[in-house]
Amino acid sequence: MSLLPKRVKYRKQQRGKLRGNATRGNYVAFGDFGLQSLEPHWVSGKQLEAGRIAAQHFLRRQGKLYIRVFPDKPISKKPLETRMGTGKADVEYWAARVKPGTILFEIAGVPQELAKQAFARIAHKMPVRCRFVERRLAV
Repeated sequence: MSLLPKRVKYRKQQRGKLRGNATRGNYVAFGDFGLQSLEPHWVSGKQLEAGRIAAQHFLRRQGKLYIRVFPDKPISKKPLETRMGTGKADVEYWAARVKPGTILFEIAGVPQELAKQAFARIAHKMPVRCRFVERRLAV
């Protein structure tokens, strides 16, 4: 089951722009290691769920996996061979806005080598290029 909000104030949104780098959610907060995006993109709830399943299948219930983004943007798409007009189309899927630098997933309680392998499996499912990052200690 893909991620989507329980309830929203407005059913449909405009597309908007994904400009600049992430200023929030751009550091490892909960786990020891993170998967950071390097490109701007919309990541669908199905893609996030596929990454979660791939990581949990590989980790075999070791450690804890955190998903740091949530798909709260409704993306609508008109059916093929439909004439223009007749209003905005129905919501097709829900997406998370991901800017460069956003942490997508975090893992805690596993060794670094195991975390790298799990994140490699997640990165294959994501529509953006990603990199492995470690938690930085505040000085």
